[in-house]
Amino acid sequence: MFSTRLPTILTPNRLSERLAEKRRQGREILDLTVSNPTRVGLGHDGEGWLEPLGSPAVFTYDPHPRGWREARAAVAGYYRERGLGDLSPDSIHLTASSSEGYAFLFKLLADQGESVLVPQPSYPLFEWLAALEGVELVPYPLEYFPTSGWRIDLQALRQAITPRVRAVIVVSPNNPTGSFLREEERVELMALGERHGLAIIADEVFGDYGWGEDPARVETLVGETNALTFVLSGLSKVLALPQMKLGWIVTTGPPKLAAAARERLDLIADTYLSVGTPVQAAVGSWLARRQLIQAPIRKRLQTNLQMLIDQVAAAPGAAARLFRVDGGWSVPIEIPRYHTDEEWALFLLDEDDLLVHPGYFFDFPQEGVLVLSLLPEPERFREGVARLLSRIERE
Repeated sequence: MFSTRLPTILTPNRLSERLAEKRRQGREILDLTVSNPTRVGLGHDGEGWLEPLGSPAVFTYDPHPRGWREARAAVAGYYRERGLGDLSPDSIHLTASSSEGYAFLFKLLADQGESVLVPQPSYPLFEWLAALEGVELVPYPLEYFPTSGWRIDLQALRQAITPRVRAVIVVSPNNPTGSFLREEERVELMALGERHGLAIIADEVFGDYGWGEDPARVETLVGETNALTFVLSGLSKVLALPQMKLGWIVTTGPPKLAAAARERLDLIADTYLSVGTPVQAAVGSWLARRQLIQAPIRKRLQTNLQMLIDQVAAAPGAAARLFRVDGGWSVPIEIPRYHTDEEWALFLLDEDDLLVHPGYFFDFPQEGVLVLSLLPEPERFREGVARLLSRIERE
């Protein structure tokens, strides 16, 4: 009776089952997976953020497939203020989230059974978003180099391209590796897109959270003209407002091809008209205030990252190793392989009331990787890392 795009078995995985049982028992879990900024003491002061929602404009329904022009102009202004070019509001489609943006792009670019290339490791939600659209995901690997971090295996990427591939997804900075796209990778991606008629989909939701200066880092693919390019971002990370449900797609590329893509996105978006009026009325005011929330988030992330570096360095026996991260909200950590990732995560939850992500959630190809969020309150983060390192030492 049900679509084959959905799994036949909907039972939760073992870690989710164990977590639910611990919570039923009333145990306090120290959560180092939390990615919801509204639950870690990084709030928005009420009046300044709530005031735009009281505009009389929120009671007028004036839908447009691309979203209100004023709201799109505010998004264009956000890129301009970051020094990333003078973007036309007409190149922007507002969506309810980056997840919806992916769904729109899969509808736009691929017929059922066709393929999209996706980095490995990367965010696990891609699998479900693609499956619901009848699109196949084909992984291409990221390689790790201790001196330079994670890089696209460009040879493997080239070899993964077949006539059935319609697009390449890049995530910059990647979740969870924290690696930004590099200039040499950008050049190769544009060349591959142009040569093979592929679209490039750049997920840049964490783009405001990079560490230090790096001239080889690509800040954005907005404005690319060689290949059809779609850039995804939104308020969930830019303003730490996931509950406000506003994302966007920026479409650029060869002018005629980009115009044709926008017209077809108009049809898809007009079918849903999913973006709420209040958030469109508020987005301009909110984006103008973004440093008020981004500054404390950056401070939190960098504080926790340095704390983690120091704790791992001080741990006896060098039992854990950090991968280099250049930005984002997460960090992968390498641990001994005498348990699988899932066994480590279950063991830590059972014995230490500590919740971490096993690496296989993010398609790390090797065992011995856990993923930690850098968002928790610093005291809780320190305690969680101490429990993790203590458990490794005792094992």
